[in-house]
Amino acid sequence: MSRFFTDRFASLTPYTPGEQPQERQYVKLNTNESPYPPSPGVLRAVGQEAGRLQLYSDPESKLLTAAIAGHYGVKASEVLVGNGSDELLNFAFMAFCDEEHPALFADITYGFYPVFAELNRVPYVEVPLRGDFTLSKDDYGQLNGTVFLANPNAPTGIALSSAEIEAMLCSRPDRLHVIDEAYVDFGAESVLPLIKRFDNLLVIQTFSKSRSMAGARLGFAVGCEGLIRDLNTLKYSTNPYNVNRMTSAAGVAAIAENDYYRENAARIIENRNWTREQLMNLGFEVTDSRSNFLFARTDRVSGNELYLRLKERGVLVRHFHKDRIEDYVRITIGSRDQMERLIAEIRTIFDAA
Repeated sequence: MSRFFTDRFASLTPYTPGEQPQERQYVKLNTNESPYPPSPGVLRAVGQEAGRLQLYSDPESKLLTAAIAGHYGVKASEVLVGNGSDELLNFAFMAFCDEEHPALFADITYGFYPVFAELNRVPYVEVPLRGDFTLSKDDYGQLNGTVFLANPNAPTGIALSSAEIEAMLCSRPDRLHVIDEAYVDFGAESVLPLIKRFDNLLVIQTFSKSRSMAGARLGFAVGCEGLIRDLNTLKYSTNPYNVNRMTSAAGVAAIAENDYYRENAARIIENRNWTREQLMNLGFEVTDSRSNFLFARTDRVSGNELYLRLKERGVLVRHFHKDRIEDYVRITIGSRDQMERLIAEIRTIFDAA
């Protein structure tokens, strides 16, 4: 670091994103991107809006906000769009956490949560998952603070039911619950409808996964009007034009062509189930994922070695150097051809052992 870097951030450990290699063509199963391109209408909308880039985007994103609100049956004043769900999660850490309201999240979950806590200098508590990586609402029962819950969780893919989250909301009405539903469209239950009944619920979703727009950077938060006003205070204090013109237009088009994305999600679920069966037949332990990835381990090779051996053979998966999960790899679900390639390479690795 330079001699000018403030001591405030000197000890910050930044988030490590998945590899985006440029030097070689890989079967890329490491960053939970969709294997399917955006819908035709999205491509047209982006092209049409590109000719107006000399103009600022609408800071209120009125058309996009209205489209999201209409699709989910909420009011526009209950929606805020952002530059990816990460921006909105960071706003939530900024707005709803402090010394009296520490952040509460699982010890094995989305790696950005502790980074956001440290970046915003708020205390946090990592609540251990059970031995089977499941989360129990009872473990949060008596804790005071703001809960951040990825559902389905990452990197395990395991999900709580809507009823379990509702029980958390009911048991602690004095505590805000931020539910990160990045992967909800792949088989989990969304709690978004509950915002009509609970003012202690903020739901955050993304267009990156099921809507094939990871490169566009678009997310949205849904909650009661008071929570959205709080987040808007931070948005307008940092970057009023946080969603660019092309991304906003792409989001409107994606909502309009939702059937296309539902079909793609169904195909990913089918590929996930097929891949899970193949891995289990090869002796892997695989979590009950409700996301667009699988979390798997085998006694035949360590997680790190499997990651490295697959990379040598042109297949990228994700490995995490963390004690409880170092034996596992996270495998994004791609097309059937990609998953067949993965299984074939694993068989080759095992045969050579």
